[in-house]
Amino acid sequence: MTASAVKLGDIVAELGGELIGSPELSIERIGPLETADAGTIAFLSNPKYRQQLVASQAGCVIVASSLRDEVAGRTAAILTDDPYYYFARLTQLWARRRRGKEIVGVMPQAAVYPGARLGDDVFVGPFAVIEAGAVIEDGARIGAHCFIGRDAHVGEGSRLAPHVTLGHDCRIGRRAVVHSGVVIGADGFGFAPHQGRYEKIEQLGGVRIGDDVEIGANTCIDRGALDDTVLEDGVKLDNLIQIGHNVRVGAHTAMAGCVGVAGSARIGAHCTVGGAAVILGHLTLADGVHISAASVVMRSILQPGQYSGIFPIDDNASWEKNAATLRQLHSLRDRLRALEKQVKP
Repeated sequence: MTASAVKLGDIVAELGGELIGSPELSIERIGPLETADAGTIAFLSNPKYRQQLVASQAGCVIVASSLRDEVAGRTAAILTDDPYYYFARLTQLWARRRRGKEIVGVMPQAAVYPGARLGDDVFVGPFAVIEAGAVIEDGARIGAHCFIGRDAHVGEGSRLAPHVTLGHDCRIGRRAVVHSGVVIGADGFGFAPHQGRYEKIEQLGGVRIGDDVEIGANTCIDRGALDDTVLEDGVKLDNLIQIGHNVRVGAHTAMAGCVGVAGSARIGAHCTVGGAAVILGHLTLADGVHISAASVVMRSILQPGQYSGIFPIDDNASWEKNAATLRQLHSLRDRLRALEKQVKP
C-alpha cells in the first residue's frame, strides 16, 4: 500500500455507509467512473449514468442504497442515502490526509502590529500584515501576503489563501475558506453628483461574514456606506463576483462566477444565481429564488421559483418598447387565436 493509500474500512469508519467487500481493500485515488482503475474509488449520484457504472473498472463505487443489486458482483461498494454528499465528505477526508500536520506560528517575515490578538494554533504566512486591534481566532490560517486591517476579525478555523485583503472593521466567521485575490471591505461605489463632478461619499460601514462561508478567487465584497454589507452563514461565492455596498445575502445562498450584485440588494436564503447574472440595486429576492445564468434581474422577486431573463441589447428607447410588448405576448397570443377561430371557414 502506498503512503497516500487508504483502506476502505478506514473510510467507512470515519464517514459511515454500508460497505460491501473487504475493509482491507486499498484505495489510492478518487476518480470518475469512466477513467477509474482498481485503486480508484468513484461515485454515482445520477441514475441516468448507470451504464458507466456497469463499464467502470473502479475498485470501489459509492452508490445509493437502492442500487444494492446492481453492485452485487463488484469488488467493493459503499451504500449510502446520498452518494454526492458522501463524495463531498470523502474529498474533505482526502484533503486533510494530503495536508498532513500543518505548521503553526508566525513566520519571521510577517508583520503583526502591537495590539493584534492571535489565538492558539494560528498560522501567519510570510509577508502577511496584521494591523493593531485585529483578532485572529484559534486555528485560523493567514496565507502569505495577506492583509488584515485594523480591528478586523477572522473566526476560528478559517483559512485565508495568499493575497487576501480583509479591510478594517470587517469580520469573517468560523471555518471560512477565502481564496486568493479576494478583497473584503473596499469602499462601496458611492458618489454625490454636484455641478458636473462627483463628490466621494465615505463608506463608513463594514462587512460581516457568517460561519462556513466560501469565497472564490478575485471576488470583491464592498463595505457598507453606513450599515454593514452582510453575508449570512453558509453562503458560497464563486470566482470574480462583485457584491456591492450594503447588500445582504441570506444563509446558504450560492452564486456562480462573474455575478454582479448592485448596492443595497436583499437576497434571501437558499437562493442560487447563475454565472454572469446581474441583480440591480435596492431589489429584494425572496428565499428560494433561483436565477438562470446571464439573466438581468430588474425587479424584485417575492415568490420562490426559477427565473430567467435574457434579452438582446438595443438602444434603450427601443428596448423599453420591445420589453413592454414582450410581457404581453401571452395575452396577444390568446387574442390572436380567438380571432383565428372567428375567421376560420
